[in-house]
Amino acid sequence: MAAPLDSVLAELADVHGVATSFYDWRGGERQVSAEAIVSVLTALGVDAATPDAAAHALKWARVAAWRRMLPVYAIARRGTASRLAVHVDHGAPVTVDIETENGARIALTQAMVWVDPRDVDGALIGEATFEIPDDVPLGYHTLHAQSGEQSAHAQLIVVPDRLVAPAGRHWGFMLQLYAVRSRASWAMGDLGDLADLATWSGHELGADFVLVNPLHAAAPVAPMEPSPYYPSSRRFVNPIYLCVEDVAEVAALPPGDVEAAARPLRERNELDEHLDRDAVWSAKRAILERAFTHRTDERRRAAFVEFTQAQGATLIDFATWCALADRHGLPSATWPLPLHDARSPDVVAFRESESTLVEFHAWLQWLCSEQLAEVQRSALAGGMSLGVLHDLAVGVGPAGADAWAMRDVLAPGVVLGAPADMYNQQGQRWNLPPWRPDALAAAGFVPFRDLVRACLAHGGGLRIDHVIGLFRQWWVPEGALPADGTYLRLDHEAMVGIVILEAARVGAVIVGEDLGNVEPWVRDYLRARGVFGTSILWFEHDDAGRPRRPADWRELCLASVTTHDLPPAAGYLTGEHVELRHHLGLLERPIEEERHLDEGERLAWVRALDDAGLLRPGVASAIGSGDDSFATRIDAHVEGVVEALHAYLASTPAQLIGVYLPDVAGDRRPVNQPGTVDEYPNWRVPVADSRRRPVLLEELMASPVARRLADLVGGPE
Repeated sequence: MAAPLDSVLAELADVHGVATSFYDWRGGERQVSAEAIVSVLTALGVDAATPDAAAHALKWARVAAWRRMLPVYAIARRGTASRLAVHVDHGAPVTVDIETENGARIALTQAMVWVDPRDVDGALIGEATFEIPDDVPLGYHTLHAQSGEQSAHAQLIVVPDRLVAPAGRHWGFMLQLYAVRSRASWAMGDLGDLADLATWSGHELGADFVLVNPLHAAAPVAPMEPSPYYPSSRRFVNPIYLCVEDVAEVAALPPGDVEAAARPLRERNELDEHLDRDAVWSAKRAILERAFTHRTDERRRAAFVEFTQAQGATLIDFATWCALADRHGLPSATWPLPLHDARSPDVVAFRESESTLVEFHAWLQWLCSEQLAEVQRSALAGGMSLGVLHDLAVGVGPAGADAWAMRDVLAPGVVLGAPADMYNQQGQRWNLPPWRPDALAAAGFVPFRDLVRACLAHGGGLRIDHVIGLFRQWWVPEGALPADGTYLRLDHEAMVGIVILEAARVGAVIVGEDLGNVEPWVRDYLRARGVFGTSILWFEHDDAGRPRRPADWRELCLASVTTHDLPPAAGYLTGEHVELRHHLGLLERPIEEERHLDEGERLAWVRALDDAGLLRPGVASAIGSGDDSFATRIDAHVEGVVEALHAYLASTPAQLIGVYLPDVAGDRRPVNQPGTVDEYPNWRVPVADSRRRPVLLEELMASPVARRLADLVGGPE
């Protein structure tokens, strides 16, 4: 049993949103160690290393808000009046007004609210309360306060009360783009393939959206990080997804040269081998570099200049980091020390001396923006109501472009992770640097605003991985075990508010991945704000552990049979996930016990399908008993069971339904096995059939299975 926390340290932690205890996955309350609390406070810039330092920090924190005339920022919901506290010398008059984004001025009225004055550093400070009316327009505005010779300003963010969900049922395919290859692909799926898939599924099948993996940028040098959830930058796009032939400047090159570069990669499309990002990027980059040096179209040059001006310093920073990686290699820790600081004179000098290389990387982002815009246009023209739903990863690698350029708003000495749960009983350490909430607020939330805006620029919606990270995050001190961390509270009103403000401005939907250990009130809050949740069929159970009845599912959710961290439906039904984890040594229980328990859960779903009248007569009993193994029995009926699972989804009130594209092919392998890095070919598995024969996009589009699944989920609600 850990010793009780010192009361000063406990209060200091609470003031800064650092949890001193939490409830674990078993429901028991766990006390956080003093060491973990001190480490997290240090990452927040708060010195609590000694009792005297903690006492001084607490004394300062108690009156910190009273030292400022205005808060750092204020959040208001459109349609709801709110109040603003303003601190001035006791008895001094003060006026406050709002300068809106458009330059209009709105004078605020002081409310007749009495708050006792406080002694702050020997001066008596009073608090005046002002009313923010409910009709202030949405946007990022500026508060101005004036009291005698003193003045202050702060940001006011007015956000929607909730997003308005599109009416009715909407469905679409979910996929890992790199794994979906066509005959024209350069050994990896690209944005041309995505446009074809969106057009086909919208026009031929009536799909409303296509949900893709994060397209975030990786480092431009080998070895390229395969995980789309461990990017170098979330703000920009990985140019490996460019369809080379669709680049206008490539058309000026000799056709034979482009074909010669593409041919050896296209020959891999139908081979049963893991995806080789390094080979793909090497070939694509060589062609793109040649096209870049042969640019002659002045209109396109002007459009590129306009793009770079609109993107501003963030694009220049990203392109500079990529150029540094080209010249100095990775990891960036090996760079000369002055280059570690994005604002150093050495970086400025490098940018000037390597201006052509920096411009090349910026040009690649312009091409990505062009092609992403064309994909969305194709999707909508094909009949989709939403188009592309993009995916936002939890964070970025600690040595990538974003961490380099934005270190002022990232917390040092800690990484994101997760406490222990039933699947990861030692906890998880993701090695992703978190936002530092106070620094992010001081920056006007601009880095976060720009990130969300960029992800919504060319699509109809955004899935946010681990959406609980907008509410609280598990911070693990460097050098500590994952279990030896603690939660840090974020201002979810600000974080969620900014997300839905940006979504409202472009008419997009937001899907929060709210699986796992999520406090129930968080799901209620997100539903009230119009944010879709995530429901995976295999995880949907009632309080007694039985498959959840269709009528009891959430309405405001994206429902699907499986997800990228599990096998496709056929693989899950036949126990692929159990056998794989056994092979990799990831099971906590003996394999026989694991098989028995898991087979019981899968059989319960088969019986639920049968009870709902979704299986042919006799199928459930044939699967439930026999001389063969469970996997063999269910394998004989797997195609019908997969279709029944999708029919079950369609019988729920879920407004969004996702069909995992590998289920069309009959694939059984997961694209990612949590708990592994190189032990399994994570993020390198192409779409294949049950025999691991690669299945190309043309075959998927001709598949009768695609039509049957579309008819099941796209029919009447």
